[in-house]
Amino acid sequence: MDTEIKLKGDKVIAQIPSIKDKALRINLNENIYGTFAEIGAGQETVRHFFRSGGSSGTIAKAMSAYDKDFSDAIYGIEKDGRYVTESRLKRMITMEGELIEKRLSREKHPNKMFFSYANTVATIDFAKQFKGHGWVGIRYQIEPDEDYNEIILHIRFKETDARLQQETLGILGVNLIYGAYYKYNDPKRLLRYLYDHLDKDQLEIDTINFSGPRFADVDNRLMSLQLVKNGMTDAVMFDPQGRNILPAAILYKKNILALRGSFRPVTKVNMDMYEKSLKMFLEENKVEKENTLVVFEITLSNLRSDGEIDERDFMDRAELLCSLGQTVMISNFQEYYKVVEYFANYTKARMGLAMGVNNLVDIFDEKYYRHLSGGILEAFGKLFFRDMKVFLYPMLDENGDIITSENLKVHPRMKELYKFFKFNGKVVDIDDYDPKILEVFSREVLKMISDGKPGWEPMLPHGIAEIIKEHSLFGYNPMKVLNENNLSSDC
Repeated sequence: MDTEIKLKGDKVIAQIPSIKDKALRINLNENIYGTFAEIGAGQETVRHFFRSGGSSGTIAKAMSAYDKDFSDAIYGIEKDGRYVTESRLKRMITMEGELIEKRLSREKHPNKMFFSYANTVATIDFAKQFKGHGWVGIRYQIEPDEDYNEIILHIRFKETDARLQQETLGILGVNLIYGAYYKYNDPKRLLRYLYDHLDKDQLEIDTINFSGPRFADVDNRLMSLQLVKNGMTDAVMFDPQGRNILPAAILYKKNILALRGSFRPVTKVNMDMYEKSLKMFLEENKVEKENTLVVFEITLSNLRSDGEIDERDFMDRAELLCSLGQTVMISNFQEYYKVVEYFANYTKARMGLAMGVNNLVDIFDEKYYRHLSGGILEAFGKLFFRDMKVFLYPMLDENGDIITSENLKVHPRMKELYKFFKFNGKVVDIDDYDPKILEVFSREVLKMISDGKPGWEPMLPHGIAEIIKEHSLFGYNPMKVLNENNLSSDC
């Protein structure tokens, strides 16, 4: 068997089957049987199965409806008229799967586990301006009498050659089919195996969804977190219903207002900042409400506990923000300018960043930009060169003074740079804030919750305290509260 050996020092940590061996193992399983439908990048996946041997027992049909009229005649016309979409992919795997059931008798093939694999892809354009992207998926059975499972993912190509992109797609397809059948009981590992014989410089996976009886307990938001954690993508997003959404689809040509924070937990200060900054943002020229998206962003570094990702903690934060009707983004971005650059991939419309005074002071700290050849000037060029503005929420200092853009202190070397952006209207104060909540800090609320101290509930938006108590989030323990109250009454 051909394998790729992974080493850690002198120690062998994994032996990865070759793509040929993976395809052959599928082919030699007499019960796996299905169709391949590939649009836009050749028939690269099924090619591996044809070449590995024994394919007649696996491949019921291989097709590629390249012509748009033929594709529409087979799968129907999409409402938006596009072809490289999730809805097109779902039509493909559903229709092809139904055709297998219709054309093959279960009485004659009682042990067959049917599958339909499909991809619909646009490779790099001739001018090499758009690197290409696509949807890849499989609908399949683990048992002949069991309902179908689905794994659907969205990819972005990073290579700048169409032929290389085709080859990458073929390898990914084999990894997906192999993982679907032989790694389905461990979706996190299945996700990592998608990159067998591939490099993250070749391919980005920015959305994935599992469904069906074998994945009934899989939380797709946690799977999305794995994409960011494993470096497969820079950011993932969830809608207010907590569902995975494709960033490109929701950010495209939108005016974007972003709020970064730990939101551990989300407080009244966070929501006041959101409401007041949004009001100001919508008053900006060319910003229309129907074309504006607010994004609450949590950086991956803020999800770490003792050096590791605390997935439960992530779930708590995301669920609370979604319960407030917000769109959430989890990213790998440490610096603000990278957030702006990311959004700029999808929109040229106006952007806004809402933040507190401490965050703005950090932005003007040179130590965060030592890895850039141009230092802080390069970072600020990327941050402010687009139509972007900072909406600054005031802070109450230890002396009880209110700090705004007018009296905040940055490093002496940064004073003139700060004055430049302030003078040019890139930093504006949120004046219509609620002064009664300036003393609310997430870290203090979190400590009160975990220590069982009373009085934290009024510091949070309506309904959030009830969710925290109901699900015992952030270390909330009603017994601690009871003991604390007893101790207070004895004093």
